[in-house]
Amino acid sequence: MTVKVLVPTPLQKFTNNQATIECDGGNIDQLIDALEKNCPGIKARICDESGQPRRFLNLYVNSEDIRFLEGTNTALSDGDEVSIVPAVAGG
Repeated sequence: MTVKVLVPTPLQKFTNNQATIECDGGNIDQLIDALEKNCPGIKARICDESGQPRRFLNLYVNSEDIRFLEGTNTALSDGDEVSIVPAVAGG
């Protein structure tokens, strides 16, 4: 099963400067592990020490925030699009 992953500019140094990569995974956890296998070092930027997505990153599956789905257990289907979006703050 192939999933399209949209990578933000700050993480593209791990993807050979590619903004979009294709990866396999049945859920978000598996996808992150597959990303790490293909792009060593990226998992440490996406996940904290406990393996959960960092607070300042939002992950979306087909424009749906995984926090409102099943978190990292959110199932993925062939052709899904996962976006990694850095949180923006300011005032």
